[in-house]
Amino acid sequence: MPDGPNNRAMNRPAPLLAGTALIIFIIDQITKVWIVWYLDLASRLRIDVLPPFLNLRMAWNEGINFGLPLGGPAFLIALAVAISAGLTWWVLRRGGVVLAAGAGLVVGGALGNALDRALYGAVADFINMSCCGINNPFAFNVADTAIFVGAVVIAFKA
Repeated sequence: MPDGPNNRAMNRPAPLLAGTALIIFIIDQITKVWIVWYLDLASRLRIDVLPPFLNLRMAWNEGINFGLPLGGPAFLIALAVAISAGLTWWVLRRGGVVLAAGAGLVVGGALGNALDRALYGAVADFINMSCCGINNPFAFNVADTAIFVGAVVIAFKA
């Protein structure tokens, strides 16, 4: 295939998207193993770090955001893979390093959470932040943060 302008635009972001996704996936899985299993949050259920601002609270999320139900683990794994594939295709067709980085954050986070669902039937959430007299009952993880940041980047850049 000739190395025309369209071909260069499509190929340049691919390594960035893949690399970002891989880094997020690895960081997400390392933090989950370290906090949930090594620090034994799965049994302890609560570790105060800098209360009330930063705490570790074990939460097994069987649904989508904030635990809202939507199908079982197999459906949610398939959905994460399909969205990741569709987003990757769209970004690589569109081009651009900022979009590729944002998509890499989303894909890495989605696949990190999908692996949790495959291994445990639920996503391991553990970061809890509260402030100013408001007690936040929800927990999240590195993958969730990456998905959120990546979605914001894509929304502003698209």
